[in-house]
Amino acid sequence: MKFEMSPGACKVIKEQGDPCFSGVVNAKGESRLLHHLKTLLNAQGYDLIKKRMWRDGHLVDDMQQYLRVRKPSGDPMKDVYIYNSMWAIRGADEDFRTDGSVTLRVECDVFNP
Repeated sequence: MKFEMSPGACKVIKEQGDPCFSGVVNAKGESRLLHHLKTLLNAQGYDLIKKRMWRDGHLVDDMQQYLRVRKPSGDPMKDVYIYNSMWAIRGADEDFRTDGSVTLRVECDVFNP
């Protein structure tokens, strides 16, 4: 698995030998995909955790998960929030399996002083 970060988007591209991410109960497939992406990004110098969005006060489905910065560092390039903007339509794992890639939404921490 590899990824390409651009302003507002993170494209995750499937490579040969990647595990199969699947499962709709408790969003298992998307959760596993986000976990693998978190591991890759943290190896590149990010400090991200995977968390359910509603626990942080976002008004979304209680199963939707995202990657967020553990503690804001002040670097807007590293203080990012990554989530599936198509959550209500389909899981990110479905696009990843069928198309070989998925594009996730990236928000930067613009309010961090």
